[in-house]
Amino acid sequence: MSSPSPVEAAPEFALIARHFRPLAGPEALGLLDDAALLTPPPGQQLVLAADAMVAGVHFLPEDPPETIGRKLLRVNLSDLAAMGATPLGYLMTIALAPATQDAWLAGFVAGLALDQAEFGLRVLGGDTVSTPGPLSLSLTILGHVPPGAALRRMGARPGDDLWVSGCIGDGYLGLRAARGEIADPDGALARRYRLPEPRITLGLGLRGLARACMDVSDGLLQDASHLCRAGDCAAEVEAALIPVSDPAAPIAALASGGDDYELLFAAAPADRAAVAAAGLAARTSVTRIGRFTTGAARVTLRDVNGADITPRKLGWSHM
Repeated sequence: MSSPSPVEAAPEFALIARHFRPLAGPEALGLLDDAALLTPPPGQQLVLAADAMVAGVHFLPEDPPETIGRKLLRVNLSDLAAMGATPLGYLMTIALAPATQDAWLAGFVAGLALDQAEFGLRVLGGDTVSTPGPLSLSLTILGHVPPGAALRRMGARPGDDLWVSGCIGDGYLGLRAARGEIADPDGALARRYRLPEPRITLGLGLRGLARACMDVSDGLLQDASHLCRAGDCAAEVEAALIPVSDPAAPIAALASGGDDYELLFAAAPADRAAVAAAGLAARTSVTRIGRFTTGAARVTLRDVNGADITPRKLGWSHM
């Protein structure tokens, strides 16, 4: 988190010392240098991933700063979970409006500190800049896996089962709840949107079981289509099998809404008991929702009668 010029150094370094240095581990060198020194665990491969969040696009500008910090870290941890990786540390860049209050930063950092403790990692460095535009946040996360053990998107094959963890559609419903568009008496849906649950333990348990895996960030159907393209096969999803918290909500909207950060993966039918056991060990529900088939790389959503009810829009697009 270095300064762009000596003139600006004093206020920026004061901000870093006050808010971010307490989050840093020894590899960060006190956040006094322009880089960190990191030694990976012996015999492990590094896993790196990056995600950005922009106010008004990935979170609501009025969201509590604590949850914004935690969501930033958690969506990146979800990428590690999808690779079957153990968290190691992260780099972060924040672009703040000049009028950002110190209390907002204190809340943002408090949220990061909570999840650093929960998931066992520390900040390694990054940068702080000023912007006239919306609050913009970027995080690069590092993890590790034994050589050859990383879960990949590529690997699904015809005949494999398609599984998903947790509940689908809560991210979509949670955003609507946070906007006041639907009832959310206990705030559970809004919390699910603001605080996704990275399935780190499940990802570790799926090593050697999942033939292909990714997290559901852009919508169940959209991300299932990514697995199809990577495996050069098709997939059929049974709408009635998709685990949802609100059976009355339109299934097409829940399956394409995004922001669920659950794990979506392929496994051989012979491994159904082992996959269920991995879910139990991780205290995370896992549900078989369909299968991979031969054919062009596409996903089809079917109702209880087998009719094709695939929506035109499968999920979120970044462009």
